[in-house]
Amino acid sequence: MSARPATEPAAVPPEIQTRLEAAGLRRTLATRAVLGLFLASPQGTLSHAQALASLTARGLDINRVTLYRLLDRLAACGVLQRHADDGARTWRFCLADAPQEGLVPRFECDACHRQFRLTEASEPTRAVATDLYRTLARLGHQGQRVDLSIHGTCAGCIPAAQRGTQEPLA
Repeated sequence: MSARPATEPAAVPPEIQTRLEAAGLRRTLATRAVLGLFLASPQGTLSHAQALASLTARGLDINRVTLYRLLDRLAACGVLQRHADDGARTWRFCLADAPQEGLVPRFECDACHRQFRLTEASEPTRAVATDLYRTLARLGHQGQRVDLSIHGTCAGCIPAAQRGTQEPLA
């Protein structure tokens, strides 16, 4: 990463700093800059290419391979979540839920790739994660996270003429 003038990335929240330290990751300028992209838009998702373009636009020159490795490491330690974007055949990254939140289903818009946390999910839906972890433990496995996402088109991306005509699935 070069030393071109750039604004200092946002401070790292304590819960994320704890996850970084537990994984042995240092809070480098590159790490803070990448986290700043996701903290600035918590519902947003970015591909590797979009993250690289955003960092470059902010005045940070980062090697693309270094960025790929950093995004993967941030996903491995639970700071980011990695999702396949089947349409573009690439990975997309977003901020991960805090571990104490348990299973929080997400809705991902396939048009704009924003993610909406469905915090109003019922308790039985959230209990699914606990049941899955217990099942894994009985088999001798250790689960780290459960991801549940629903894909579709958000209200902002649906043309106004179609909004009133869609019926929910039974």
